[in-house]
Amino acid sequence: MRKYFLFLFLSVHALSLFGQTKVTSPQIASAEKMFGLSFSEAKRDSMLSILSDKIKTYSYIHSANLDNSVPFPLWFNPVLPGMMIPNKTAIQNFIIPENVALPKNMNELAFYSIPQLASLIKHKKISSQKLTAFFLDRLKKYGPVLHCVIEYTDSIALTQAKKADEEIAKGMYRGLLHGIPYGIKDLFAVKGTHTTWGTPPYKNQVVDETCFVAAQLEKAGAVLVAKLSLGELAMDDVWFGGLTRNPWDTSKGSGGSSAGSASATAAGLVPFAIGTETYGSIVDPSMRCGVTGLRPTYGSIAKTGAMNLAWSSDKIGPLCHSAEDAAIVFHYIHGADNHDRSSVNFAFNYTGIVDMSKLKIAYIKNYIDTLPAKSTEKQTLVVLKKMGAKIKAIDFPDSLHADEILSLIIGVESAAAFDPLTRSNKDDEMVQQNKDRWPNTFRTSRFVPAVEYINACRLRYEIMKKMDPMIDAYDVIIAPPEIGEQLAITNLTGNPSVTIPNGFDNNGMPTSISFIGKHFGEATLLAFVKKYQEATGFYTKHPPKFYN
Repeated sequence: MRKYFLFLFLSVHALSLFGQTKVTSPQIASAEKMFGLSFSEAKRDSMLSILSDKIKTYSYIHSANLDNSVPFPLWFNPVLPGMMIPNKTAIQNFIIPENVALPKNMNELAFYSIPQLASLIKHKKISSQKLTAFFLDRLKKYGPVLHCVIEYTDSIALTQAKKADEEIAKGMYRGLLHGIPYGIKDLFAVKGTHTTWGTPPYKNQVVDETCFVAAQLEKAGAVLVAKLSLGELAMDDVWFGGLTRNPWDTSKGSGGSSAGSASATAAGLVPFAIGTETYGSIVDPSMRCGVTGLRPTYGSIAKTGAMNLAWSSDKIGPLCHSAEDAAIVFHYIHGADNHDRSSVNFAFNYTGIVDMSKLKIAYIKNYIDTLPAKSTEKQTLVVLKKMGAKIKAIDFPDSLHADEILSLIIGVESAAAFDPLTRSNKDDEMVQQNKDRWPNTFRTSRFVPAVEYINACRLRYEIMKKMDPMIDAYDVIIAPPEIGEQLAITNLTGNPSVTIPNGFDNNGMPTSISFIGKHFGEATLLAFVKKYQEATGFYTKHPPKFYN
């Protein structure tokens, strides 16, 4: 039976595209070579009529022209047997400082923390409307320089800011995000905006809904000022408006695919932004732009209203100036809904307080020990030990084929998500046409047999079981963001990570480190990162060109 289904894709789908109604024995023999199989002529003959009949089924599926929003109902769950999900919510008390003053140089306001901005708004030292206008002005001044804005949302922003001011004037203060501007990656649907996904075929797309995460932020009183750039269809940092630039060096890209979210936050064009990750799309731009990027546990934020790329790997997270800011944003946006069945409700009891000496901390020695003595990764270890951390050395396996497995899964799921794009040949309109970009990935992924996709998912589960005793045995694991298979492994397992600046290289570009946490361990992970950031201060450094 498995061998039979192996050929449904190649012999049926491919032939149906060309209007062929019958499968031939030589075609089956040719397909066998691709998949390492060899059947007798009698066995091939027994498959002919069945495979030919399936052409009709595939034609019917094609005629449905499934929209990207139609879910994949085999929900991925990162929770292994015996894994505990926190479910007792404590009262959350974020501290709003009392004595925050407006800066003499108003450009410094661009890099104020969320608590500082919240203090100014709560104590009526600045209105949300004025703060919103300030950030819209910065977006319009620097957005064209960085190519980080796809759409300004002035009308929405000014309406939301006016409402925030009116509510605050009546004593209806909603919390730290009330009246605070933010930007969102333009793969999220928001009523009244275009949702371009960063690519020409969808440039004029309007989705008449507001995604879960934007709705949560609206409930918190936050103000949407811009839809920010992403690499087209969430790959790297090139979109139909060009290359999203790195504010530390505008000759370089910002990394992807949450390109505009990282660039705009680093340059102080928004106090925070929302991004996504399927395989490095929060980690990579956070690393390159020197911001604090939280990739939460898979499923911790409902993906409803977001572009589907790979259902079993897509994650939503904030990009901010600090871990404290990330904790505040995550507090307001985490949660589940009835539409995204992979989403999970859990208790995020962040206090910002942690005893470094009592945490279980490890570092990945096979990634770090081979680095130069003065590397920022090794300097991070030195600082943490001085702070009282007890750090154990561990090895991460690099023989699990994690990159190959994750890439295969993402390729197949994304090809399904964008099936109409491929079959209509509208992928020809996309900016990037290199053989390792989406148009060709979608095409080649159609030749992955269903059997191999399913078995790759089963191998994923084996990796999850193998890694769980290692990763979830520690509160924090320290790793270079993109060395070895760590990034692929932790995207397969669904563990959270925080990527932050930890120094500068000889060219003045920020360097970064990643801290990996337990499943649903964001509260401890962010408190740890906060303590490290306060001890080092790298998060307070900003691109000098954007102070003016």
